[in-house]
Amino acid sequence: MAENSVLTSTTGRTSLADSSIFDSKVTEISKENLLIGSTSYVEEEMPQIETRVILVQEAGKQEELIKALKDIKVGFVKMESVEEFEGLDSPEFENVFVVTDFQDSVFNDLYKADCRVIGPPVVLNCSQKGEPLPFSCRPLYCTSMMNLVLCFTGFRKKEELVRLVTLVHHMGGVIRKDFNSKVTHLVANCTQGEKFRVAVSLGTPIMKPEWIYKAWERRNEQDFYAAVDDFRNEFKVPPFQDCILSFLGFSDEEKTNMEEMTEMQGGKYLPLGDERCTHLVVEENIVKDLPFEPSKKLYVVKQEWFWGSIQMDARAGETMYLYEKANTPELKKSVSMLSLNTPNSNRKRRRLKETLAQLSRETDVSPFPPHTPKSCTKSSKSSTPVPSKQSARWQVAKELYQTESNYVNILATIIQLFQVPLEEEGQRGGPILAPEEIKTIFGSIPDIFDVHTKIKDDLEDLIVNWDESKSIGDIFLKYSKDLVKTYPPFVNFFEMSKETIIKCEKQKPRFHAFLKINQAKPECGRQSLVELLIRPVQRLPSVALLLNDLKKHTADENPDKSTLEKAIGSLKEVMTHINEDKRKTEAQKQIFDVVYEVDGCPANLLSSHRSLVQRVETISLGEHPCDRGEQVTLFLFNDCLEIARKRHKVIGTFRSPHGQTRPPASLKHIHLMPLSQIKKVLDIRETEDCHNAFALLVRPPTEQANVLLSFQMTSDELPKENWLKMLCRHVANTICKADAENLIYTADPESFEVNTKDMDSTLSRASRAIKKTSKKVTRAFSFSKTPKRALRRALMTSHGSVEGRSPSSNDKHVMSRLSSTSSLAGIPSPSLVSLPSFFERRSHTLSRSTTHLI
Repeated sequence: MAENSVLTSTTGRTSLADSSIFDSKVTEISKENLLIGSTSYVEEEMPQIETRVILVQEAGKQEELIKALKDIKVGFVKMESVEEFEGLDSPEFENVFVVTDFQDSVFNDLYKADCRVIGPPVVLNCSQKGEPLPFSCRPLYCTSMMNLVLCFTGFRKKEELVRLVTLVHHMGGVIRKDFNSKVTHLVANCTQGEKFRVAVSLGTPIMKPEWIYKAWERRNEQDFYAAVDDFRNEFKVPPFQDCILSFLGFSDEEKTNMEEMTEMQGGKYLPLGDERCTHLVVEENIVKDLPFEPSKKLYVVKQEWFWGSIQMDARAGETMYLYEKANTPELKKSVSMLSLNTPNSNRKRRRLKETLAQLSRETDVSPFPPHTPKSCTKSSKSSTPVPSKQSARWQVAKELYQTESNYVNILATIIQLFQVPLEEEGQRGGPILAPEEIKTIFGSIPDIFDVHTKIKDDLEDLIVNWDESKSIGDIFLKYSKDLVKTYPPFVNFFEMSKETIIKCEKQKPRFHAFLKINQAKPECGRQSLVELLIRPVQRLPSVALLLNDLKKHTADENPDKSTLEKAIGSLKEVMTHINEDKRKTEAQKQIFDVVYEVDGCPANLLSSHRSLVQRVETISLGEHPCDRGEQVTLFLFNDCLEIARKRHKVIGTFRSPHGQTRPPASLKHIHLMPLSQIKKVLDIRETEDCHNAFALLVRPPTEQANVLLSFQMTSDELPKENWLKMLCRHVANTICKADAENLIYTADPESFEVNTKDMDSTLSRASRAIKKTSKKVTRAFSFSKTPKRALRRALMTSHGSVEGRSPSSNDKHVMSRLSSTSSLAGIPSPSLVSLPSFFERRSHTLSRSTTHLI
C-alpha cells in the first residue's frame, strides 16, 4: 500500500511536469511564429477594435463636449435617432453613446439594447484628468459616487428602493445587499434593525435618502463629489431621529439644556409619562425608583445613552445603557473618591487609602500604560514595617505620600479619560476637537504626571522601608529641575485652557456630551474637567505646607532637617519662577492686545523686555499732534510711550490664522516715543476752566528745541497725581536717574492759555468736526497758539514751583537762562506725524536760539 501511494504521487508529479513542459513549448512556438512574421494571421484572428463616441441628439450640439473628445483623441459621430444606429453599427468600432438625459425614450431604447451609455460629465471629467473613458456595464452619467459602496435598510416600498439604487448606479456607486466592512455608507429609512446597529458599532456614516436625491440634482457639476464632509454632513441621520424623549431626575436647568439638545439632534421631547415617548432618560445617581410602571416599548436608559449618542453622532444601542434600580449599598458613595482634603487622623488616612485602592480596582481602563503607577496598596502589605509608636514625623510623611498618590491618580484620570480619547484617530463622527485645542487644554499635563509618578514611587519606597533618618527632602531636591521645567507652561496658561474648554463646550455639542459622559464616571468623582485641571495649580503650595509641617516634627540632629529647608526653598523658587513667568506671559499678552487694538502699531513694540504699565484716556488740548478736542489714548510701557488717537471710521475685522475673528482696531497709531525723550512733566494746576490737564516737554534726539504735548485726562479712575508720578518714575528708570520727583513741574493754565471748559460741549464738538472737515490734508502747521511771553513766563513759573518748593541755585541759574532767551515761542503742540519730520517742516517758524530746560 505504501509503495502504491508512492507510485501514485510520483505519477501525479510527473504528469504535472509534463503538462507544464507542454505549455512552455506552446509558448515558445507562439513566440517563434511572432518572430517569423506571421502577424497577418494574428490580426485576422484578433482584429483591433477602436472606441468610437456617438453623440446622441443634444449631446452633439455641445461644443464643450466636442472639444473634450478631441483632447482625449477619441473619434466621434453625431446621431439624431435610434434608427440611424443601424448605419453606424460596425464590428470595427466599440460604440459609446453620450446621452444628456437618462430619462427619455432614446436612453431607454439604448439601455434595452445593452449599449454602453455615459453622460457628458464623464467625458468632461476624463478630459480634465487626461484619462481614457471608463468601462461600465451599466449606464454611467457622472462619477460623483465613484468608489462608494452603499447598503440600504428600512425601505418598505420597492419602487423607492429601485429608484435610489438606479441613481446610485448612474453616479458610479456600488450597491451591497448585505452589510459588511466594505460598505462605506448606510442609507437608512429608519433607526431600527441589525444593519443600523452594525453601522453604529463600526462608525459607518448613516445617511438619509435625500443624500442620493440631492447628489443627483448636482450631477452636472464638474468637481462635485457626494462623499465630501460639507455635503454629506447635511444629510446624516441625526442621533435622535424617530425618538421622542422624556427626562427624569434632572434639575430644571439641566432638563432645559437636554431638551434643546434633543431638538438639535433631530428628536422630540414630551412631558414625563406621555405614552408617545420612546425613551425615558433617567439621572441614575438621583432616581431610586420610577414613578410609574414603564410599558414594554419604552426604553428606560441612563443619561450616558443620551450623551453617548451625541458624542458618537449616532443613536447608541439602548441595551448597553438600560436603567436598573440601585439597591446595593456598595454603590452609594458618601465622599468623593478624588477628594484632596487632607486627612487629620489615622482613621481618615486609612479610609483615603482604601478609597484609592478601590478606585484602582474599579477603574475600567488601566491608568495610562507607559506610566502606570504602582499599586497604591503596596504600603498596606503585611510586610510593611509600622513603627510600634507612630511618630509625628512618620504620620506627616504618610500623609504626604497619600496626597501624592491621590494627586497622581487625578492626573492619570485626566490623561486616560479625557486627553487620550480626544487624541485617538478614527473617532466616530470625526475628531471631537482640533489638535491645537487639545494642546491648549492639556498642555504639559503628561510631563507633570511623569514627574509626580517618580516622586510618588520614591515616597512609597521610603514609607515601606521607613526609618527616622530617611531623607524626604532629597526626593524633592532630586526633581526640582523637572518641576521648574513642567509647571510654568501649564500654570501660566491655565486661564487660557479654561477659556478654551468653556468655548468648545458651548460651540461643539459632541465635546459637551463627551464631558458629560466622563463627569458621570466614578473616576471623576462627579467633578468637571476644569475642576480636575486646577489641581496642578494648587499642588505645589500644598506640598510646601506639608514639608514645613514635616520640618517642625524633625529633630535638629536629624540630617533631613537641613535638607527639608533646601527642599522648601527649591519649591519656593519653582513657585516664584511660575509667578514671574506668569507675569511675563500676561505682560506679553497685554502688548499683543495693544497691537491688535492700534491700527498701524509698529512691530518693534513687541519685545521680550517690554511690559505695559498703564493705559490713560485723554483729550488733546492743542492742534498737534492731534487736533484740539480729539480723543487720544496713551499706553505707558516700561521704556516707551505709545500715542494713538481714536479712529473716525472703523472698517473690517481681524482674522487670525486659526479662523478666530477679532474686533476691528479702534485706534490709529500716532507716535511711539522712547521715555528718554521726555525731559519734563508739567502738572497744570486745577482751576474752574482747566481740569485734569498735564503736558510733556519732549526733545527728539535729532532736534535742539523742545516740543510741548498737552492733554486732559478723561477718566477719574486713576488720579492725575498718581499717573504723573508713575510716568516720572519710569522716565527716571529709563534715563538712570534716582530723583524722579525732579522731573515734575507745576504750572498755571493761564501761562499756556490751556482751557478745558468747552471740551465736552455739543457746540464745540460740532465746530471741531466742521473745522476738521474743511482742512486740507496737506495743511501747514501753525505755532502761534501760545504767545512767546506767555510760554516763557509759564516755564519760568513752573521751575519755581515744583511741588511747592522754593527755587534752588540751580533753578535760579536755569531761570536766568530762560529770561534771556526768545526761543520759547517755538515750542509747538504735539504732532500727528513722526517728530523728526515734523521739526523739518516747522524749521522756518522756530527761533534759532536754543532753550535749555535741564
